[in-house]
Amino acid sequence: MKDAETINERLELVDANHKIRSLKENSAKVIGCFPLYPPLELFHSLGLAPVVLWGFKDSVKAVDSANRHIQGYACSVARHLVEFVLSDRDQVMDGLFMYNACDTLRNLPEILHCGLGETGRSLRIFKMHIPMAPEQQTRTSGYFSSRMLALINEIEQAFDVAFSLDKFRHSVALYRESRSLCKELESQVARGAMSYARYSRIIREGCFTAVEQHIELMKDVLKEKTPLPDESVSESGPAVIVSGILPPPFTLIDALENAGLRIAGNDIAAQRRSYAFTPDVVDDPCLYYQDFYLHHFPCPTLLFSGDKRIATIKNLVTATGAKGFVFIGEKFCENEYFEIPYLEKVLKESGIATLSLEISIDDDENSEGFFTRIEAFAELLKN
Repeated sequence: MKDAETINERLELVDANHKIRSLKENSAKVIGCFPLYPPLELFHSLGLAPVVLWGFKDSVKAVDSANRHIQGYACSVARHLVEFVLSDRDQVMDGLFMYNACDTLRNLPEILHCGLGETGRSLRIFKMHIPMAPEQQTRTSGYFSSRMLALINEIEQAFDVAFSLDKFRHSVALYRESRSLCKELESQVARGAMSYARYSRIIREGCFTAVEQHIELMKDVLKEKTPLPDESVSESGPAVIVSGILPPPFTLIDALENAGLRIAGNDIAAQRRSYAFTPDVVDDPCLYYQDFYLHHFPCPTLLFSGDKRIATIKNLVTATGAKGFVFIGEKFCENEYFEIPYLEKVLKESGIATLSLEISIDDDENSEGFFTRIEAFAELLKN
């Protein structure tokens, strides 16, 4: 077992550029993926190293190139993603994959293609349309299967590889193990055995790290017998759930925990929503991904899952014993803001206090305004 100091050193390496370059140096073909729920197992089984291009604020400090190609009222997710791809002058990525989500993200392949063309560069872009209506309404299984088979064929031809069912089963097993370990880490946070900040760093590692290495890291962390001194979290503080398309910035996480709040669960797209479900069927990639998307943890970016959101959140509140719900809003994220007013109303009617914090690309997360509102919310829950 690696000691805590060594693990902490590994966790400090969260820069996306560094992590992706490391994959490339290991002779991997890197495929960048967005939005958050790509067919990771499929890409892995075809010998590619998938990285999830999400949450680049720590790695991308300016968005000058993105601002020349995308509107200023687009969310930071889109603007940071465009900047990251356009600034990849060494082309450490060998391809991009995207599926349809919000209006902004679904237009990015064409924007990126044009932006790269202006500098004389190109990048293979693979696109897939996921039906956004409930299966029972539109009977889209046949269409979905044809699109999945087309994607497999495109990858095979582009990278001179061949799909193998045995390799696919192996990749599914790896990602199932990875998601199980993510859940175990989350339970440690809920019990007060790990800070939410540390958990967030570990989960973020998985976006830019080979799944085998991420599994090894999580196992090493879980083998630690006791939390580090600065990891101690009160088990008696009011329990809250955090929600949003992006995790809270680390300064706000510190503010939440320093205020005595215990993060007993999360509804973060880049965290729980990403690893909550893995299908059982593994002998047919088409059926596997039909199941994966149709029964995915509900997320506003998957429109067909919207009807299940309220019940899922209420069940999460009940299971965790949460007294509060903290929504970290990403400015201009239309999908999240369409649902949050009604969700807040339902939670308040159930006696759950809510706090909404909106963050834009230009916001200073050290703002006293954020800290004051968090402290006031914590006092409300304690009293």
